[in-house]
Amino acid sequence: MTDVATIDTYGDTYGEVIEPATLKIQRLLPGPIKRVWAYLTENDLRRKWLASGEMDLRPGAPFELTWRNDELDDSPTRRPEGFPKEHRMQSEIIEVDPPHRLVFSWMGGGEVSIALEEQGNKVLLTLIHRRISDRTNMLMVGAGWHMHLDILVARVKGNESAPFWEGWLRLKDDYDRLIPA
Repeated sequence: MTDVATIDTYGDTYGEVIEPATLKIQRLLPGPIKRVWAYLTENDLRRKWLASGEMDLRPGAPFELTWRNDELDDSPTRRPEGFPKEHRMQSEIIEVDPPHRLVFSWMGGGEVSIALEEQGNKVLLTLIHRRISDRTNMLMVGAGWHMHLDILVARVKGNESAPFWEGWLRLKDDYDRLIPA
């Protein structure tokens, strides 16, 4: 088990490798919980911080996520070489317990569980991504989830987010230093 839950300069915690091929990241968001749930499950809200795609919230239901990370902010930051303008991934709902838990598969990319827990007028979001194929993907996934969740926090608070690609590149370097080879 490798603990990389260090505070970065933006006040957010890094992910934690909680077992081989498994990353856990947490964020504290302003409530109410139903609003945070909507950002996870409703296409128009989710596309503002992660990826678009209609979800039928029942176990076994397939869906497709479509990432357009260039559209997450208005910065002139360029996408790193080798990344397409759009990325699609077939997924499937595994478990759903509104508004507390959502679990889905990323075809060929593991399993993602997101739990929401009310803490007063705030909501603790715990994301666990399992079955990450190797260290290279762990760095990319860690930086990706970290940046996407930071954008989610900004959106829920009604704030502007940091530029996605600039943040992702910085975070990928950070995760490279924090996760042992």
